[in-house]
Amino acid sequence: MRSIPGSANDRQVAVTQSNQLAEENSGSGKSGRWRALIFAMIGIIALLTGLSLFGDAREIRAALRDFDWRLLPVILGLTLWNYAWRFVKWNRFLRALEIPEIPGLLNLGVYLSGYSMSITPGKVGELVKAIYIRRINGTPVKRTSAAIAAERITDAIAMLLLALVGLLEFNYGRPLVGIAAFVTLAGIIAIQKPSWLHALLDWLTRYSRLESPIVHARAFVDASNVLYRPRILMKAVGIGIVSWAGECIAFYFVLVGLGIDASWDLLLTATFILAVSSLAGGASMVPGGLGVTDASVAGMLMLLVDDPSMTRAVAAAATLIIRFATLWFAVLIGAIALPMVERRIRRLSATATAPITGND
Repeated sequence: MRSIPGSANDRQVAVTQSNQLAEENSGSGKSGRWRALIFAMIGIIALLTGLSLFGDAREIRAALRDFDWRLLPVILGLTLWNYAWRFVKWNRFLRALEIPEIPGLLNLGVYLSGYSMSITPGKVGELVKAIYIRRINGTPVKRTSAAIAAERITDAIAMLLLALVGLLEFNYGRPLVGIAAFVTLAGIIAIQKPSWLHALLDWLTRYSRLESPIVHARAFVDASNVLYRPRILMKAVGIGIVSWAGECIAFYFVLVGLGIDASWDLLLTATFILAVSSLAGGASMVPGGLGVTDASVAGMLMLLVDDPSMTRAVAAAATLIIRFATLWFAVLIGAIALPMVERRIRRLSATATAPITGND
């Protein structure tokens, strides 16, 4: 890895800004982790309560007991496959925005720390990545936030395309997929026409109370315009399809582990269910899609899986396992990464005059 570009003076300025931000948020990191923990506990209780109502608790325990737990490493490995490819996409966005390079392990830690905030409404807590990057090299949050938004949008497009495969066979979920496709396409078209958005922002400047948000919005529009150029967008969506396909295959193995006969149709069904339920959870803006995604997964399993082994208890057990593998596993990884990144940045701040190299 190369050193972060810039003179020693530039690095000193960036670190000074980092120290100021750290002082401003001295308690926010801990309070943020406590809020995330509270959200997690509430989410787990709500999830277990809801699924217990969906299926008999004793039968759910029996289904979990009968699950082939030897498949769990494969399932978690496919989840890590998703995270690895999304990290690749994240780095492509940072390079496109010409954000100064960050040392390898620290960069990975910053990215993973965002997963600790997966259960915040609309995942807005992932802005912690932008805050950390500002503390490392001084890049404005409003610029890096464009990369975070591009992540979410290209993930949604990838899931839409995966869901479209299932629409060839299933009629369920077509209105949701159609609405999501329309909104996503409209957003991409709008961002390709920054003059339209700037004209809207010019009109909004008449309201003095919006002056500060509009300044941030202009920077966001300018940065986003770079990320949605056709070549960058197509590559990002392609990476998204490859990455999210890993979790769809993981869901397939969850169903196989619960006794559903393995088949190509089951893989197609698993892909469709996970894609549509993830879109529903994301559209709801509920923290982590809690309740919405879970109900969608369990309900569609009962509706679409034509197998005598698919009972309400098995559907509930499948939902618990896949949500652990795709949500709570991510929150756990992020919770581990977050304090490690914080300590690393504080050490760099303490040695502000030393060059920041890629040798972690």
